[in-house]
Amino acid sequence: MLRREALMAIAALAAAPAAALAADAPLRTGPGQPFNDQTIRARARALAAQDYAPRPTIPQEWLDLSYDEYRKLWFDTRNALWADTDLPVHVDAFPPGLYFPRGVEINVVSDGQSLPLVFDMDAFDRAQDFPDLPLNEHMGYSGIRLRGDLTGSGNFSEYAVFQGASYFRGIGTGQTYGLSARGLALKTGDPMGEEFPDFTALWIERPGPQDRAVVVHALLDSPSCTGVYRFEIAHGDVLDMEVEATIFARTDLTNVGIAPLTSMFLFDQTMRNRFSDFRPNVHDSDGLLIHNGGGEVIWRPLANPTTLQISAFGDNNPKGFGLMQRKRAFGDYNDLEALYHDRPSAWITPRGDWGPGSVTLVEIPADLEIYDNIVAYWRPSAPIPAGGSHDMRYRLQWGADPSPPPMGLVPVRHTAMGGRMEGGLVMAIDFDNGDAVPEDLSEIDVILRSSHGRVSPGILQRNPETNGPRLAFTFHAEGATYSEFRVQLRTAGAPLSEVWLYRWTQS
Repeated sequence: MLRREALMAIAALAAAPAAALAADAPLRTGPGQPFNDQTIRARARALAAQDYAPRPTIPQEWLDLSYDEYRKLWFDTRNALWADTDLPVHVDAFPPGLYFPRGVEINVVSDGQSLPLVFDMDAFDRAQDFPDLPLNEHMGYSGIRLRGDLTGSGNFSEYAVFQGASYFRGIGTGQTYGLSARGLALKTGDPMGEEFPDFTALWIERPGPQDRAVVVHALLDSPSCTGVYRFEIAHGDVLDMEVEATIFARTDLTNVGIAPLTSMFLFDQTMRNRFSDFRPNVHDSDGLLIHNGGGEVIWRPLANPTTLQISAFGDNNPKGFGLMQRKRAFGDYNDLEALYHDRPSAWITPRGDWGPGSVTLVEIPADLEIYDNIVAYWRPSAPIPAGGSHDMRYRLQWGADPSPPPMGLVPVRHTAMGGRMEGGLVMAIDFDNGDAVPEDLSEIDVILRSSHGRVSPGILQRNPETNGPRLAFTFHAEGATYSEFRVQLRTAGAPLSEVWLYRWTQS
């Protein structure tokens, strides 16, 4: 799968309506097989010992559907798994076709048995002009959607989706889907092309009536590796996922991304001049936040560069990282349809010893907001050798403010840039106000560095709208084509703010 096709597939997640007319029958299951916590692991290990074999595809007519045609077939939520029970989750299935050429094996786990869901066109409703399409023995659903009673109203709303390669999404209560996560990133930014592993099979454990969380298992397969995943998912204002996984390498994995997040950043006030648009900002995430193993908190505003950029933040046992959406006012985007102010942030908290490596940020040029062009992940220093395995555990939270680092540091709120008539580039960084910010800003020491070019002394003033400090300075490139910036506010020799890092490149 090419990157652009994968990103278009993610955009299609929002295509299927969550309500429909009644169909003839609910989701059906086939004969069961024994299941325990080693079932999927044994299958993944056995697959890794064999050459990779792509799964067969559904009929070509399904793949030839246009985007508008694909949207004319949708799941009837009254046919959802467990819709007629008192269980806390309802499970919908997505149709195959268009960007989803292969069915995903979907199973229900109950009382030590795994029962496969049988593909059934009667589970869907369709528009009158949806074409008649042939079926073959390889038909299958393309993914699942989880719904729960998020507000206590008795109405079940969606909060998580697994569909397309190894992509999955989540939202806190009341939010709109934005960035995505993946099971694994392979060869991201590699000149030879990225590899997109697939979740080829999913297992949903039947929860108890009082359970707060639902457990989903996944089998991952790709030319380079296989994997087994366990997700424990609990919805709320912040959606909480505990993830456990093991990767089995078929080949040497030298460019591997653990806990990858994928998002979209088109423009903000650092590069407004490149886009003619009525909206002041267009993005699903506006920054990468890192709480590194040394205790430092770093804020790296995202960019939409004109050439591919890869940044690696070396670390040992990181405390956390995530792609964040900090701008939360409607006026920050002025978009009545996309509702970017309601998109979630996502925060990764490692479990156990992750060792040495780097939080890696990949920024890919994009000219349209339909493309996810931002990837962030943990890249271990040591490759995973062919025949070897790699365990990983982490917590993944989705929400407006999922899990900020517990440092008491003043966060960066906004970054803006623009040229001056007399030459140079003005950079303005707004910090939040807080109890630790002194009334007299002259008590604050400003650490300001650039790797290339020349910067003026920073001017620190109070922003009358936020009441927090604003630092402004002028940068003169003086022939440089790029420069790395580092800014931090300090008081009494101790950090007051997050570290602001930024890479400027000549456009």
